[in-house]
Amino acid sequence: MAKDLFDIQLWEQAWKEDPSSTANQMKRAGIDPTHGFDHKAKVFDEEVFSEGGRRRSERIIGWMEGQGVDFAGLSVLDIGAASGGFSVPFAERGAKVTAVEPNVPLADLFEANTARVSPGKEKITLVREAFEDLDIAAMGWEKGFDLVFVSMCPVIIDWDSVERVLSCARQYCYISTSAGSRQHSLINEVMPLLTGREMHPDSSDMAYLNHLLYLKGYAYESIVTREMKSTELSVEAAIEEVLQLLKTHHLPAHEVSRNIVTDYIRSTYQEKKVTVQQGGRFGKVLIRLQDQNMYSKS
Repeated sequence: MAKDLFDIQLWEQAWKEDPSSTANQMKRAGIDPTHGFDHKAKVFDEEVFSEGGRRRSERIIGWMEGQGVDFAGLSVLDIGAASGGFSVPFAERGAKVTAVEPNVPLADLFEANTARVSPGKEKITLVREAFEDLDIAAMGWEKGFDLVFVSMCPVIIDWDSVERVLSCARQYCYISTSAGSRQHSLINEVMPLLTGREMHPDSSDMAYLNHLLYLKGYAYESIVTREMKSTELSVEAAIEEVLQLLKTHHLPAHEVSRNIVTDYIRSTYQEKKVTVQQGGRFGKVLIRLQDQNMYSKS
């Protein structure tokens, strides 16, 4: 057991093969990371720039600043920038931001949101290609940025992808990802009806990321928090959402499952709206590539 705990190759391979990894869950569900969220782009954008969304971004940025990251004059590569929820406040703080976002609706919204940056601040550069497809060396991105920032982006799928991201960073690299299975109140309710058992914690990308950073000798700070939000869905939308989510839990959305889910939601939630609690535990890692000692404000 102790030998396996410190076997780097074993952990790298286990991450690639783990059915609970984000990449393998998306493959199983038939989700294309570049185009699979087109229909949610506008709703996502509205949420990111809502009061609650801005507060979440500020908490994350504040955590980084508390670890010594000063954005004034910092060159930042924001990978999977979506509609600019972090790129915009980075630029407001005086950073020179290059953003990567291949999703067309999100990239269009990103360009519109650059108008939120105050006059006189550095103009944000947007690259509308998948990070995986970019020639990092040809673009001059090898160790090309003070900070590489990757927040909940499916570009992080295994250790090889982590190394590709790290190769662009000089001082810091921030990565956030799920720390266990996503929580969804309706899934929690219907799962015992479909499987006869309660849901239990899964493995996660965060567990592999933290352990491999340790084994490979990196200096880093790491935090895991629980973040939840409430949304209201119609009964029909709630049924369809649960059926879609079953795929990520290794369960087919066949006729029997559809009937069980439909009967349960219709009988339990007779009102027009269904309030859903969703979220989970999320991990954040700030990797130090230059000054690797503990940060002190003094």
